[in-house]
Amino acid sequence: MAMSFEWPWQYRFPPFFTLQPNVDTRQKQLAAWCSLVLSFCRLHKQSSMTVMEAQESPLFNNVKLQRKLPVESIQIVLEELRKKGNLEWLDKSKSSFLIMWRRPEEWGKLIYQWVSRSGQNNSIFTLYELTNGEDTEDEEFHGLDEATLLRALQALQQEHKAEIITVSDGRAAVASLLRLVLDPS
Repeated sequence: MAMSFEWPWQYRFPPFFTLQPNVDTRQKQLAAWCSLVLSFCRLHKQSSMTVMEAQESPLFNNVKLQRKLPVESIQIVLEELRKKGNLEWLDKSKSSFLIMWRRPEEWGKLIYQWVSRSGQNNSIFTLYELTNGEDTEDEEFHGLDEATLLRALQALQQEHKAEIITVSDGRAAVASLLRLVLDPS
């Protein structure tokens, strides 16, 4: 089921591609950019990219308008996303990043719900099975990148709902995924 992306009205408005000097206007503009980035990445299941890839992608480059958000402005938008907990820089030079349209805890909750619904508590899964297996094809976490998946599983492990084990080749596998913790109240 292919979905098309509906660009917000601002994307068709040339001044959107120039950060505005007025503080109130800029805050609204940054909020619109943050929403656009998260929606676009969510639809395309894109979780990591470089700043240069971002600048050339349709996200920040409206070919029809012949307008492109400058790299300095892209950095400001990305930093705003980082402050909100939706972005993590992958290097010290801030040239590549992980975009999180869901927080790791939210991904963990979705995985937990799937395991519970499918009756697979205390089963062992490989990371590949969780994100690429036939059983998860209809789940939102299907196709999730490994870095985000590991963060989600670590969040579950902190809640004592999953155990991550590493096999001899250094790859991670998930064991005892979702020992249900039942609240007696």
